[in-house]
Amino acid sequence: MIDAIRKAIESIPLLSPSASRLLQVNSDPECSLEAVIAIVRYDAALTARVLRVANSAVFGLVHPVESVERAVSYLGGWLVVAIALGDSAGRLLQEPLDGYEGERGALWRHDLFSAFSAREIACCARMPIPAETAFTAGLLHDIGKSIISDFLKGSSGRVLEDISERKAADYPAAERQLVGVDHAEVGYELARAWGFSEILQKAIRYHHRPQEAEEEIRPLVYTVHLGDIVAMMGGYGTGSDSMQHQLMPEYADYIDLSPESLEAILLSAQQEFARAENTLAATEEA
Repeated sequence: MIDAIRKAIESIPLLSPSASRLLQVNSDPECSLEAVIAIVRYDAALTARVLRVANSAVFGLVHPVESVERAVSYLGGWLVVAIALGDSAGRLLQEPLDGYEGERGALWRHDLFSAFSAREIACCARMPIPAETAFTAGLLHDIGKSIISDFLKGSSGRVLEDISERKAADYPAAERQLVGVDHAEVGYELARAWGFSEILQKAIRYHHRPQEAEEEIRPLVYTVHLGDIVAMMGGYGTGSDSMQHQLMPEYADYIDLSPESLEAILLSAQQEFARAENTLAATEEA
């Protein structure tokens, strides 16, 4: 089974150079908007897409946006990254998750909501975490589900029963029992194949077991861990595994999260998600 999963990972097309580079620069705390503009400027298809989105009816601008510089400045780096990732890996992220009984688009919506949640949670960290790094890691954390889903078809009832009877601690543990790996491990291998930075690889790998990550990256990994939970709390899960994951209490050592701040984070993520969903819908129409 593990060999079959490895072959499935190897068969996934690489991200476009622009999408890959945008993910890298947006996860870098030193990233500037000029770096994003430079990447978009030399990709004709992405330039056209970004300009069409900026000029869509969603924004209702009086004067048309005619330059990459203005379009990127107006949309923001995070949205340009989401557009590029959607163009390059949209099919992978939009497919139904049959192994999780997840509907078409559930993974993309969950990842996007998690990204906004992680960006907000980063502001509550006990040490500085770049918000855009948290956003990018949140956007990518569950990519392994797109691959492992096929190997979990028909298993959701059994998995939930095992968790209920405490034969498995949570959904990832049940995945490991069934196929030998969990979706975080598969996502880590895909992130390596796609050439993501090490910090993004580790955030994906450990987002359900952040206590196992190296100490220096635990604040970010706990941020993604919490962002994932908040997305499920907000009703944006990926199917049968929703709310079937352990919340690691050690997060409090890294994130100062009160009930009031959690409520504010959830509300802010809902608002940002709704705005982003409307905007990204314009990319489908463009």
